[in-house]
Amino acid sequence: DPKNMMAASDFRNGRYLTCSAIFRGRVAMKEVEDQMRNVQNKNSSYFVEWIPNNIQTALCAIPPRGLTMSSTFIGNSTSIQELFKRVG
Repeated sequence: DPKNMMAASDFRNGRYLTCSAIFRGRVAMKEVEDQMRNVQNKNSSYFVEWIPNNIQTALCAIPPRGLTMSSTFIGNSTSIQELFKRVG
């Protein structure tokens, strides 16, 4: 469908401004927050330093139908510049 467009970009060519992780199902919120903190600390070079606390987490205790749990990652990264250079 020409109205819908998808494009790939490599997150390693940019830095995350913000990101969000959304979990559904029986998940311990403390474990989620600890693991998200570990991810940010291990990958600090991929996050801008001038936006503190730029990771948000959310939890819904009701899992999707047919699954026990799921998660979704949404990131706002400067790597989109790579795509604009290729297209423009």
